[in-house]
Amino acid sequence: MTTIGILGSQYLSTPELPFHQFPVTYTRTAFINALQSVGGTVIMIPIDRDLDKLADYIKLVDKVMLTGGEDVAPLFYGQDPHPLLGNINPERDRFEIAAIHEVIKQEKALLGVCRGHQLLNVALGGTLYQDVSLYRNPEVATLKHMQAPTKFKFTTHFVNVDPTSSLNFLPETYHVNSYHHQMIDQLADDLITIATASDGVIEAVENKAKRLLGVQWHPEGTWDNIPDERAIFDFFVNQL
Repeated sequence: MTTIGILGSQYLSTPELPFHQFPVTYTRTAFINALQSVGGTVIMIPIDRDLDKLADYIKLVDKVMLTGGEDVAPLFYGQDPHPLLGNINPERDRFEIAAIHEVIKQEKALLGVCRGHQLLNVALGGTLYQDVSLYRNPEVATLKHMQAPTKFKFTTHFVNVDPTSSLNFLPETYHVNSYHHQMIDQLADDLITIATASDGVIEAVENKAKRLLGVQWHPEGTWDNIPDERAIFDFFVNQL
């Protein structure tokens, strides 16, 4: 039995969310269902301002998962906020960055999805494009990386997967969904690009020790109707 600790997301009390007066810690049911479907036991780790507790949280689990959510605050990669920066939660960023380092210290495995993929890069010293409009590939047009209002369960663009990487169980040309407006810019020294979109955007990374994995797309949106997406969770729970 493999226990997965999902780091919790937060809804903060805002005028746009009038149904509660206090922050809410949660995780998407789709992640829980996907992990349970391949034999994982799931617990949620709440955001805690006391980072001294992190070691104990990580000791409770075998592996850790980072999910999607707000933009990563640019202060964590040495930039000023761009006008196109979305909502941020620096407290969550700080907690999750510390958690990544604790996972490495305890020699455990980690999967980051979307924001989690980006935050993994930031935690290890990389940077982000604060908006897709800031990314330019002189050779090809930029893809539509935010597919809304198209739903998560539909895939919209191809990625090219490195067949020598941890994702070698996926087809080398693989169709994914896409729900992001930020992406990796400078790659952290300890990370390797293992999948790219046709416009050059980094879509998946792993570290050199092959214990940390990040994907830019959302396999939790398609795991129940695309076997290869379920295989990502199976690999994470049972092999990574």
